[in-house]
Amino acid sequence: MDWNRRYLVVGMARSGVSAALALWNKGAEVYVNDRRTEEAFGGELDSLRKDGIHFALGQEPMDLLPRVDALVISPGVPIDAPFVIRAKELGLEVLGELELGYLLCKASVMALTGTNGKTTTVSLLGDILKRAGLKAPVVGNVGTPITQEAPGLTGEDWAVVEVSSFQLESIHAFHPKVAAILNVTEDHLNRHGDMATYIRMKARIFENQGPEDALILNADDPAVLEMAKRTAAKIYLFSRTHFVEQGAYVKDGRIVFRRDGREEDILAAGEVFIPGPHNLENALAAVAMAKAVGIGSEAIAGGLREFRGVEHRIEFVREVKGVRYINDSKGTNVDSSIKAVQTMDRPTVIIAGGYDKKTDFTPFIESFRGRPIKAMVTLGATAEQLMDTAKRLGYEPAVRAESLEDALRKAAEMAGPGENVLLSPACASFDMFTSYEERGEIFKFLVGQLKE
Repeated sequence: MDWNRRYLVVGMARSGVSAALALWNKGAEVYVNDRRTEEAFGGELDSLRKDGIHFALGQEPMDLLPRVDALVISPGVPIDAPFVIRAKELGLEVLGELELGYLLCKASVMALTGTNGKTTTVSLLGDILKRAGLKAPVVGNVGTPITQEAPGLTGEDWAVVEVSSFQLESIHAFHPKVAAILNVTEDHLNRHGDMATYIRMKARIFENQGPEDALILNADDPAVLEMAKRTAAKIYLFSRTHFVEQGAYVKDGRIVFRRDGREEDILAAGEVFIPGPHNLENALAAVAMAKAVGIGSEAIAGGLREFRGVEHRIEFVREVKGVRYINDSKGTNVDSSIKAVQTMDRPTVIIAGGYDKKTDFTPFIESFRGRPIKAMVTLGATAEQLMDTAKRLGYEPAVRAESLEDALRKAAEMAGPGENVLLSPACASFDMFTSYEERGEIFKFLVGQLKE
């Protein structure tokens, strides 16, 4: 790879800043671009003030293409954006931040995608590999850019990479030795247009794999299981509900891993610390990925018993006046929030709504049936859509709020001792917040202000 070129990096969120620094460290001349002006960033970009890095903020990227030899796009930039198409017409190399990180990485790659459960599973897997004595940073869509960690890794290490469909749009050489797909449900249709395209993007995670690689698939998800027909990699399945010939499953209440006709007992399914059937699926996927590279059962069992989950995912915040407040800001789509609903074991007021991804909320509201969801508070761009869906389905205890603070106040008024208030928006955060993390942090701050 020739790094002695001029690169334009578009999108100055975490991954864009990391990509620019990684390129500069390789000796490249770098132009950094974002629709926001320099003033809008405050001091967030001070780390980029170096000779050889040029600020081109608040400018149109189309106008900057004649100055550079290659283009690096952040995940938020669609591959069919007009300036990306023009860059290709001009013969410029176009790289996503994930692809750039892979090219910088000497370590072997384990990569995982899916609509839901990605962050929990890669974090659990990283914990397991660490227990096994390996250097295996967890990077990618989880929050730490791959370009930040890749330059410091060696051929003895692993990179555990959470991958989104946005990142997979722009890969070329990206080739994980172990890849996994957890599930595929409706999400990001505002970007991908339809489910067929969304599924095709997810499947790109294994397009460069061969017979020497491993692909882990969810045998309980028909759309994922169908992908087994489209790969040359060695397949391991995982299932929460039935036997699999090769992979991880539950047998007589215990997690077992089966390979080449031999079963290995890992631990009782009830010993997995993180709760809920969805987390049992996440655990099975992590078992299959770890076993695919020969990790011992002791390290795997230790991780499953002791891993405490990730921030913003069904995270207990505080109990006030007998009401438990739970932060599931990472519930950014319908299926993810349905899983949160399914873990509620006492009367719950749910706060939902946010950025409009052109999603049908019918399955979300229907998931309340048979579950202890006593009321819903809606907010954000999809508040009215949620209210209309609830009314159409005959679910009446729903009210609208004007802000997250207002939503929490209304929910606290409706919840009593022995009950829950659950923030699980079933939507992305971008209508009101910069990220689901910011939304979750503000929710936790507001809960912290509640008086006993």
